[in-house]
Amino acid sequence: MAWRAVGKKGIRANLTQALTVASRDTLLSTSKCSSENATKALSTSFRHLQGFRFNSVISGANEDFYFLVSRCSIRCFHASPTLLARRKEDASLGLKISERGKVLNKGKFSKRKKEAKPPVETPYLPPKLKKGAKSSSDKTIEIFEGMTVVELAKRCGESIATVQHIIANVGEKIDSEFDPLSIDIAELVAMEIGVNVCRLHSDDGAQVVGRSPVVTVMGHVDHGKTSLLDALRQTSLAAKEAGGITQHLGAFVVGMQSGASITFLDTPGHAAFSAMRARGAAVTDIVVLVVAADDGVMPQTLEAMSHAKAANVPVVVAVNKCDKPDANPERVRVQLATEGLSLEEMGGDVQVVEVSAVNKVGLDKLEDALLLQAELMDLKARIDGPAQAYVVEARLDKGRGPLATAIVKAGTLVCGQHVVVGAEWGRIRSIRDMARKVIAQARPAMPVEIEGLKGLPMAGDDIVVVESEERARMLSEGRKKKFEKDRLTKLEEERPKTSESEEEEETKTERVEVPMIVKADVQGTVQAVTDAVKNLNSSQVFVKVIHAGVGPLSQSDIDMAKACGACVVGFNVRDPPSSIAQAATQAKVKIKLHRVIYHLLEDIGNFIVEKAPGTLETQVAGEAQVLNIFELKGRSKAKGDDVKIAGCRVIDGRVTKSSTLRLLRSGEVVFEGSCTSLKREKQDVEAVGKGSDCGLVIKDFFDFQVGDVIQCLVQVNRKPKFVSSESGAVRIEC
Repeated sequence: MAWRAVGKKGIRANLTQALTVASRDTLLSTSKCSSENATKALSTSFRHLQGFRFNSVISGANEDFYFLVSRCSIRCFHASPTLLARRKEDASLGLKISERGKVLNKGKFSKRKKEAKPPVETPYLPPKLKKGAKSSSDKTIEIFEGMTVVELAKRCGESIATVQHIIANVGEKIDSEFDPLSIDIAELVAMEIGVNVCRLHSDDGAQVVGRSPVVTVMGHVDHGKTSLLDALRQTSLAAKEAGGITQHLGAFVVGMQSGASITFLDTPGHAAFSAMRARGAAVTDIVVLVVAADDGVMPQTLEAMSHAKAANVPVVVAVNKCDKPDANPERVRVQLATEGLSLEEMGGDVQVVEVSAVNKVGLDKLEDALLLQAELMDLKARIDGPAQAYVVEARLDKGRGPLATAIVKAGTLVCGQHVVVGAEWGRIRSIRDMARKVIAQARPAMPVEIEGLKGLPMAGDDIVVVESEERARMLSEGRKKKFEKDRLTKLEEERPKTSESEEEEETKTERVEVPMIVKADVQGTVQAVTDAVKNLNSSQVFVKVIHAGVGPLSQSDIDMAKACGACVVGFNVRDPPSSIAQAATQAKVKIKLHRVIYHLLEDIGNFIVEKAPGTLETQVAGEAQVLNIFELKGRSKAKGDDVKIAGCRVIDGRVTKSSTLRLLRSGEVVFEGSCTSLKREKQDVEAVGKGSDCGLVIKDFFDFQVGDVIQCLVQVNRKPKFVSSESGAVRIEC
């Protein structure tokens, strides 16, 4: 028996679905039964297929079966839907399939050609750091030269893998976690993690020699600090300062009569220069506390004592102005002892020397006291290796650029070295001593002025010597990012507190913002003026310093002030050119230039008082007493109802018609209302003065009694006051 498929377009038969429907038992049964039975069975199995016709033709001994197909079909007698789906999937994967559907290269994948793609520069993604309960910006760790990766990771509170990842990104190659790191790399890693660092330098194996002491002169304003230094140096610096008071932090090397040299730091005594005094105490070895014998202990004297105590620095007291008739050194001693200073005469270790800067009396005793204290301290420093220095002051010179006055603490600072000062870096172009002479190097305890920095550092920054320009750039950029991150974090932390306080203030009174631009001659003065201006904030006025810089006024300052509506404040800067002054006048920008801190703060304080909105207060402008009561009856409808008139006499101040009237009876408030009519001698008037009689009518009130007191109330806008104390501290009282 033969099977044939006949279609319109060739020998094709779509028996896939038919074989799925027809069971295997049916096919077996058809093979065993007769031809007629087979024909019926197959007809029954394939009748559900559309387009099929089944016939049987007997030719000889064989019987042929014809499938007449009316549409095209594929020839897959062996396949099922599952196998077909798998075959298509194998073909999509690129596998070679035989005619019977078998995979020829099973287990062997063809190699795809790799397309040449350009390299992609992926940005550096810092590792995710652990967030502890304590803010990382408040954490400070100690680092030193040669510390291992393990120790650095332990101090930073991060995993070793994280630290190694940061080190690799910095560009440093390490073989193991026990390899030593340079102190610069350790600082970079710590800054990337977000912690503050404190550099520790070891003197092991270094050449250590004795050095001169660094002495800071501190005390209250106008107690003779600079005059005392002038007497030691035989100069007249006090006469050169504007207003006769010190307004800068100066450093000098004074050669004593004994041949020894002492480095002196002169600090301002005004209350606005508190940060300068703190920096002076931080870098010094000995503090000379100058107290006037005729004035005694004052607020800045106590502040200087607290700075010295915080820096753990010994104190030598110099009682100045002992030549004056009203001088009382014993009273000064008692006051100092009362404030907790253990004087030598009372069993303590603080020396007290009586001097007179004007008559140059007692200077030799002061010299002996300082040298004795230095000998007891056994001051030494290493002179080899990279230098450690401290910025005392920084200023911007028109021809030389940023200049930093610094004191070398250890090592030797050499011209041509690459240094990092705070967030700024540079290559030292020249080093000058305090006599403005160019020197090749600076030893410990020497105050010098360095030139060649790329930017102006902050007063109080440390100077770090690095090995290359690349390392200096990297360290500077890392510190700038760290400073900016800390600044934004601080602003974010202070924002909720500020908003809550502002909401409370808004409920009470309106608060006006006064923007200002501060320019000064040196960095320390900029900081002092900025802090003093911010201290003038009050509940009505908020002073916002939008820019603070070193140098003279420029056109960009005027443009910024015009855009922000700010006032430009200049301290110890030269007068601006006529073009800048004219531009400021056209832009209606106020410029305030001063050379004395007293005058500057007073002028700014008065300016802030003018900008303050003030507080509306109710005050009594006048009082009148009711002597008689008059009643008008039978008025027409056009004129209104009956009216009661109070005949009064003004006993104090003035009574005005436009004001609010308050009626008091036996000291208690009975009624408050407006005045509808005020007459004097049958004439309508607007005001009545003291001692005059008048008649008045209060709206909606008719129950007058003889003896009542009528007060005239007025609204007065009370402005805040600018208050300055004897010590120089200023504030705004609302």
